[in-house]
Amino acid sequence: MTDTPAPATMADHWWWRPGWRTGRRFYTWHITFAASTDVHRLAADYRQALADVPGLDLVPDQWLHLTMQGLGFTDEVSETDARAIADAAIRRLAKLPAFDLALGPAITTPEALLLTARPAEPVHAVRLALRSAITDVWPTAPEPVDGFRPHVSVAYSNTAGPARPASDALAGVTSHPVTARITAAELIVLGRDRHMYEWDTYAHASLG
Repeated sequence: MTDTPAPATMADHWWWRPGWRTGRRFYTWHITFAASTDVHRLAADYRQALADVPGLDLVPDQWLHLTMQGLGFTDEVSETDARAIADAAIRRLAKLPAFDLALGPAITTPEALLLTARPAEPVHAVRLALRSAITDVWPTAPEPVDGFRPHVSVAYSNTAGPARPASDALAGVTSHPVTARITAAELIVLGRDRHMYEWDTYAHASLG
Protein backbone atom coordinates (compact mmCIF):
# COMPACT_ATOMS: atom_id res chain seq x y z
CA MET A 1 0.00 0.00 0.00
CA THR A 2 2.88 2.38 0.69
CA ASP A 3 4.00 2.00 -2.95
CA THR A 4 0.88 3.84 -4.12
CA PRO A 5 1.65 7.49 -4.94
CA ALA A 6 -0.14 10.06 -2.81
CA PRO A 7 -3.11 11.57 -4.65
CA ALA A 8 -3.18 15.21 -5.69
CA THR A 9 -6.81 15.61 -4.65
CA MET A 10 -9.26 14.07 -2.22
CA ALA A 11 -12.97 13.37 -2.69
CA ASP A 12 -15.98 13.08 -0.40
CA HIS A 13 -15.95 9.60 1.13
CA TRP A 14 -19.56 9.86 2.24
CA TRP A 15 -21.33 9.71 -1.12
CA TRP A 16 -24.20 7.22 -0.99
CA ARG A 17 -22.88 3.95 -2.38
CA PRO A 18 -25.39 1.59 -4.02
CA GLY A 19 -28.00 0.37 -1.56
CA TRP A 20 -27.07 2.76 1.22
CA ARG A 21 -29.46 5.37 2.57
CA THR A 22 -30.07 7.14 5.88
CA GLY A 23 -31.14 4.67 8.55
CA ARG A 24 -30.17 1.53 6.65
CA ARG A 25 -27.85 -0.91 8.41
CA PHE A 26 -25.37 -3.49 7.13
CA TYR A 27 -23.97 -6.74 8.50
CA THR A 28 -20.19 -6.86 8.09
CA TRP A 29 -17.18 -8.46 9.71
CA HIS A 30 -14.57 -6.14 11.20
CA ILE A 31 -11.53 -6.36 13.40
CA THR A 32 -11.98 -3.70 16.07
CA PHE A 33 -9.59 -2.06 18.51
CA ALA A 34 -11.60 -1.14 21.60
CA ALA A 35 -8.95 -2.52 23.97
CA SER A 36 -5.85 -1.59 21.96
CA THR A 37 -4.42 1.32 23.92
CA ASP A 38 -1.30 1.53 21.74
CA VAL A 39 -3.48 1.91 18.65
CA HIS A 40 -5.48 4.59 20.45
CA ARG A 41 -2.28 6.47 21.26
CA LEU A 42 -1.10 6.37 17.66
CA ALA A 43 -4.51 7.43 16.35
CA ALA A 44 -4.53 10.32 18.84
CA ASP A 45 -1.18 11.51 17.50
CA TYR A 46 -2.63 11.59 14.00
CA ARG A 47 -5.83 13.27 15.14
CA GLN A 48 -3.77 15.99 16.79
CA ALA A 49 -1.71 16.49 13.63
CA LEU A 50 -4.83 16.62 11.44
CA ALA A 51 -7.00 18.73 13.75
CA ASP A 52 -6.56 21.93 11.72
CA VAL A 53 -6.82 20.34 8.28
CA PRO A 54 -10.20 21.24 6.76
CA GLY A 55 -12.48 18.72 5.15
CA LEU A 56 -11.71 15.71 7.36
CA ASP A 57 -13.75 13.59 9.76
CA LEU A 58 -11.33 12.22 12.37
CA VAL A 59 -12.08 8.72 13.65
CA PRO A 60 -12.40 8.44 17.46
CA ASP A 61 -10.93 5.43 19.25
CA GLN A 62 -14.24 3.58 19.61
CA TRP A 63 -14.78 3.49 15.83
CA LEU A 64 -11.30 2.43 14.72
CA HIS A 65 -11.64 -0.73 12.66
CA LEU A 66 -10.19 -2.96 9.99
CA THR A 67 -12.89 -3.82 7.46
CA MET A 68 -12.88 -7.54 6.67
CA GLN A 69 -15.90 -8.95 4.85
CA GLY A 70 -19.39 -7.68 4.15
CA LEU A 71 -22.47 -9.84 4.54
CA GLY A 72 -25.42 -7.74 3.46
CA PHE A 73 -28.04 -5.21 4.49
CA THR A 74 -29.97 -6.18 7.58
CA ASP A 75 -33.30 -5.91 5.73
CA GLU A 76 -32.06 -8.46 3.18
CA VAL A 77 -30.28 -10.98 5.45
CA SER A 78 -32.47 -13.11 7.69
CA GLU A 79 -31.74 -13.37 11.38
CA THR A 80 -31.49 -17.14 10.94
CA ASP A 81 -28.78 -16.81 8.28
CA ALA A 82 -26.84 -14.15 10.21
CA ARG A 83 -26.77 -16.38 13.28
CA ALA A 84 -25.79 -19.47 11.30
CA ILE A 85 -22.94 -17.61 9.59
CA ALA A 86 -21.76 -16.22 12.93
CA ASP A 87 -21.77 -19.71 14.43
CA ALA A 88 -19.82 -21.08 11.45
CA ALA A 89 -17.28 -18.27 11.80
CA ILE A 90 -16.86 -18.97 15.51
CA ARG A 91 -15.98 -22.58 14.68
CA ARG A 92 -13.61 -21.69 11.85
CA LEU A 93 -11.76 -18.83 13.55
CA ALA A 94 -11.14 -20.97 16.61
CA LYS A 95 -8.78 -22.99 14.41
CA LEU A 96 -6.63 -19.95 13.51
CA PRO A 97 -3.98 -18.50 15.85
CA ALA A 98 -4.05 -15.00 17.27
CA PHE A 99 -1.40 -12.75 15.75
CA ASP A 100 0.39 -9.43 16.05
CA LEU A 101 -0.36 -6.69 13.52
CA ALA A 102 1.84 -3.63 13.00
CA LEU A 103 -0.15 -0.47 12.25
CA GLY A 104 1.33 2.67 10.74
CA PRO A 105 2.56 4.90 9.36
CA ALA A 106 -0.48 6.67 7.90
CA ILE A 107 -0.76 7.39 4.18
CA THR A 108 -3.05 9.55 2.05
CA THR A 109 -5.58 7.98 -0.32
CA PRO A 110 -8.28 9.69 -2.38
CA GLU A 111 -11.00 9.37 0.29
CA ALA A 112 -9.22 8.61 3.58
CA LEU A 113 -6.03 8.67 5.61
CA LEU A 114 -5.04 5.10 6.43
CA LEU A 115 -2.75 3.28 8.81
CA THR A 116 -0.92 0.58 6.89
CA ALA A 117 -1.25 -2.92 8.35
CA ARG A 118 1.43 -5.62 8.27
CA PRO A 119 1.82 -8.51 7.86
CA ALA A 120 -1.15 -8.89 5.56
CA GLU A 121 -1.05 -12.68 5.40
CA PRO A 122 -2.77 -13.51 8.73
CA VAL A 123 -5.46 -10.93 8.03
CA HIS A 124 -6.10 -12.55 4.66
CA ALA A 125 -6.31 -15.93 6.40
CA VAL A 126 -9.00 -14.63 8.76
CA ARG A 127 -10.93 -13.14 5.84
CA LEU A 128 -10.80 -16.39 3.91
CA ALA A 129 -12.10 -18.22 6.98
CA LEU A 130 -14.97 -15.72 7.23
CA ARG A 131 -15.77 -16.23 3.55
CA SER A 132 -15.77 -19.98 4.12
CA ALA A 133 -18.15 -19.51 7.04
CA ILE A 134 -20.50 -17.62 4.73
CA THR A 135 -20.38 -20.41 2.13
CA ASP A 136 -21.18 -22.90 4.88
CA VAL A 137 -24.62 -21.26 4.80
CA TRP A 138 -24.94 -19.60 1.38
CA PRO A 139 -23.86 -20.83 -2.08
CA THR A 140 -21.38 -17.95 -2.49
CA ALA A 141 -19.82 -15.17 -0.42
CA PRO A 142 -20.49 -11.54 -1.38
CA GLU A 143 -17.70 -9.16 -2.42
CA PRO A 144 -14.65 -10.10 -4.52
CA VAL A 145 -11.99 -12.27 -2.92
CA ASP A 146 -9.25 -10.24 -4.64
CA GLY A 147 -8.27 -6.61 -4.11
CA PHE A 148 -8.51 -6.73 -0.32
CA ARG A 149 -5.80 -4.57 1.33
CA PRO A 150 -5.81 -4.44 5.15
CA HIS A 151 -5.79 -0.96 6.68
CA VAL A 152 -7.24 1.12 9.51
CA SER A 153 -8.62 4.56 8.66
CA VAL A 154 -7.81 7.46 10.99
CA ALA A 155 -9.72 10.11 9.01
CA TYR A 156 -12.17 10.36 6.13
CA SER A 157 -12.43 13.14 3.59
CA ASN A 158 -15.81 14.86 3.60
CA THR A 159 -15.28 17.18 0.64
CA ALA A 160 -13.40 17.54 -2.64
CA GLY A 161 -10.13 19.42 -2.41
CA PRO A 162 -6.34 19.26 -2.53
CA ALA A 163 -4.65 16.39 -0.70
CA ARG A 164 -1.49 18.36 0.11
CA PRO A 165 -2.63 19.79 3.49
CA ALA A 166 -3.42 16.31 4.80
CA SER A 167 -0.25 14.79 3.37
CA ASP A 168 1.88 17.56 4.88
CA ALA A 169 0.22 17.06 8.27
CA LEU A 170 0.91 13.31 8.16
CA ALA A 171 4.55 13.96 7.31
CA GLY A 172 4.95 15.84 10.59
CA VAL A 173 3.96 12.83 12.73
CA THR A 174 7.04 11.11 14.11
CA SER A 175 5.28 8.36 16.08
CA HIS A 176 6.52 4.88 15.35
CA PRO A 177 4.15 2.13 14.19
CA VAL A 178 2.47 0.20 16.97
CA THR A 179 1.61 -3.47 17.37
CA ALA A 180 -1.90 -4.71 18.08
CA ARG A 181 -2.65 -8.25 19.21
CA ILE A 182 -5.47 -9.55 17.02
CA THR A 183 -7.55 -12.11 18.90
CA ALA A 184 -11.00 -11.95 17.26
CA ALA A 185 -13.25 -10.66 14.53
CA GLU A 186 -16.70 -9.23 15.10
CA LEU A 187 -19.89 -9.39 13.09
CA ILE A 188 -21.32 -5.91 13.46
CA VAL A 189 -24.45 -4.00 12.48
CA LEU A 190 -23.00 -0.97 10.74
CA GLY A 191 -24.43 2.47 10.06
CA ARG A 192 -22.97 5.54 8.37
CA ASP A 193 -25.58 8.26 8.89
CA ARG A 194 -23.35 10.80 10.66
CA HIS A 195 -20.11 10.96 8.63
CA MET A 196 -18.73 8.07 10.66
CA TYR A 197 -18.90 4.29 10.65
CA GLU A 198 -20.73 3.36 13.84
CA TRP A 199 -21.97 -0.04 14.93
CA ASP A 200 -23.42 -2.47 17.41
CA THR A 201 -21.72 -5.85 17.81
CA TYR A 202 -23.85 -8.81 16.75
CA ALA A 203 -21.37 -11.67 17.29
CA HIS A 204 -17.79 -12.18 18.45
CA ALA A 205 -15.55 -14.88 16.93
CA SER A 206 -12.33 -15.51 18.82
CA LEU A 207 -9.13 -16.77 17.26
CA GLY A 208 -7.70 -19.92 18.81
